[in-house]
Amino acid sequence: MAIGLDVETPPEPDNPEEYDYEKCPFYGELPARGQILEGTVVSTDMDKTVVVEREYDVAVPKYDRYMKRRSRIPAHVPGVLEPLSLGDTVKIAETRPLSKTKSHVVVEITEEATAADVAELTRPGEPERELSSEDVTADADDEPEGDQ
Repeated sequence: MAIGLDVETPPEPDNPEEYDYEKCPFYGELPARGQILEGTVVSTDMDKTVVVEREYDVAVPKYDRYMKRRSRIPAHVPGVLEPLSLGDTVKIAETRPLSKTKSHVVVEITEEATAADVAELTRPGEPERELSSEDVTADADDEPEGDQ
């Protein structure tokens, strides 16, 4: 409860000389204030940043029902919580703006992802298929003709 939230404090950084204390809510000077949100990590492509997706219900009074909405929030990952993987459930806290898009920081890993969660999040591309000789000759016939 060192940062004013009900989260467990991670162990100290391994290499204190190279650690980024400026953007760490646990051992640095980054204040974690405002909303606390929980969501699933859907992207880890960026360096020290994850995209957290949270799903919530919105009332539709006309039909007296609820519809689901999603929001994707980029969040900073402090060095003491790395590495995160796809499908992990995390808690993020609102902070001062850290960059153009980041105003949240990961404060706790609630649940580790399983293989089924990761498979659900990764979208397989179009299946590979071999080109037949008919496909190759059809492409050659479709070439545009120049001025004659």
